[in-house]
Amino acid sequence: MDGLRASGGVLRRGRLRRRRQQQPHSGSVLALPLRPRKIRRQLRRSVSSRMAALRAQTLQSEDLEDSRVESTVGAAALSDATGREPHGQLGPAELLEASPSSRSLQTPRALVEAQTPAARLVEHTAAVPPSVELPWDSPLQRILAELNRIPSSRRRAARLFEWLIAPMPPDHFYRRLWEREAVLVRRQDHSYYQGLFSTADLDSILRNEEVQFGQHLDAARYVNGRRETLNPPGRALPAAAWSLYRAGCSLRLLCPQAFSTTVWQFLAVLQEQFGSMAGSNVYLTPPNSQGFAPHYDDIEAFVLQLEGRKLWRVYRPRVPTEELALTSSPNFSQDDLGEPVLQTVLEPGDLLYFPRGFIHQAECQDGVHSLHLTLSTFQRNTWGDFLEAVLPLAVQAAMEENVEFRRGLPRDFMDYMGAQHSDSKDPRRTAFMEKVRVLVARLGHFAPVDAVADQRAKDFIHDSLPPVLTDRERALSVYGLPIRWEAGEPVNVGAQLTTETEVHMLQDGIARLVGEGGHLFLYYTVENSRVYHLEEPKCLEIYPQQADAMELLLRSYPEFVRVGDLPCDTVEDQLSLATMLYDKGLLLTKMPLT
Repeated sequence: MDGLRASGGVLRRGRLRRRRQQQPHSGSVLALPLRPRKIRRQLRRSVSSRMAALRAQTLQSEDLEDSRVESTVGAAALSDATGREPHGQLGPAELLEASPSSRSLQTPRALVEAQTPAARLVEHTAAVPPSVELPWDSPLQRILAELNRIPSSRRRAARLFEWLIAPMPPDHFYRRLWEREAVLVRRQDHSYYQGLFSTADLDSILRNEEVQFGQHLDAARYVNGRRETLNPPGRALPAAAWSLYRAGCSLRLLCPQAFSTTVWQFLAVLQEQFGSMAGSNVYLTPPNSQGFAPHYDDIEAFVLQLEGRKLWRVYRPRVPTEELALTSSPNFSQDDLGEPVLQTVLEPGDLLYFPRGFIHQAECQDGVHSLHLTLSTFQRNTWGDFLEAVLPLAVQAAMEENVEFRRGLPRDFMDYMGAQHSDSKDPRRTAFMEKVRVLVARLGHFAPVDAVADQRAKDFIHDSLPPVLTDRERALSVYGLPIRWEAGEPVNVGAQLTTETEVHMLQDGIARLVGEGGHLFLYYTVENSRVYHLEEPKCLEIYPQQADAMELLLRSYPEFVRVGDLPCDTVEDQLSLATMLYDKGLLLTKMPLT
């Protein structure tokens, strides 16, 4: 917790084309008032011993679960793994074709049984809210039902990603292909994504929601080498939208997760897998047309073909500076492109992945429309972005703490430094460059790495979609309390936590403890909007005497902790912290409160 107490002011991390709102609780680096050293030492030992015991339980349970959960993929997916080129060198695109056995995607029995006793008490069959109707027994419905039975949110995220890229093993994908290669997965199963999103869903959204051209929906076409955006002002009523579609325009629905509960659930689970915001767009393209010019993006892209067919051409970055691009490109002409590394027709159920910086274009042919969803992630989530925040603070701290950084420059340095002296052999120039290298090397000692990591985690909390709850999470949290209005008055009021109540965080990754301006704040996602940054960041202040207990709760997930075992100075502090978190929807209990 000392690192949290020493954390400082708010660090800015912008996303391209997105304006960051001013963050609250900014301030300088200040130390929190600490408890007496003896008490802190005893609490630290107490937390450490509890964490060691919990870790042992967690490792044992995870090993048991790992031994039960078997991948549905075949060994053929690894057949070319040894032929991959090292990072930074670009080999051929990867193509996988799902075998009939992997396409069946039957839920392993062991996964169904991997529940806690509490989960069995509140067992239901619905994986999503009752208002979401999915095709009966589709692969998507089966995976969502399976996720609903997995107690750990991090396990759900890993399982959904495994399903998304099946039959390719996730470790092979991340080790050999992520940020390196374009990947095509053919499944020959047109029902694979059925229920995720459809043209009927788009039509219903246009009829029933306040969809605005430019804000939620774009109409675009690419004709004779020229891209046109034809957004009229105002609401995208069905008559206007479908008229533009009939005129050859592709319709791009921005942020479908704001309108579709299923897309929201899909992304909310996957964002925990990526550790970065997961967004999406839906593209509907009319037959024999192309909506967008060739270009590259600044995100990792997963293309899920939902309906119809579409011809895709994917090209490698043309020059090293375009590899893993930090910004999206302008539109390219066909003359700007070389030979595609991948050219294929996507059919429903197929998946296409390509890294940022890979140029792509897609068109419909043969009189068939196309509907696909692009899942995007990892925008401005690089080492360079991290260091961009770290280095100015490191220089500031170095100047305050080390006199070498405050010494004056040589009076005559302009006589041998600068572009006009770049070819000079003056020994003073050599000495100057060496001094710069020495000082830069020393900056690492002053770099507030943990503080910057916390601020980026805080940004991720604000970027994130609100969590979608399983039946178990809802039943065992404040959202499932039976309090209601009945016969003219509220009933079932008064359920309370006690020191014997066992609790853990609602999900992994829904909250982050951050030190700012001499105070500790717990930022959380449960009150976020499904619309990006519609709400200000939400947080609770955590008092210093409750800091170790809060850290224990965050680190012990998914293991339960008894409220009376929280490392606080008093029972009052234990109960007030647990009650505050439970009432805010951040904790669940091992057994339902009565």
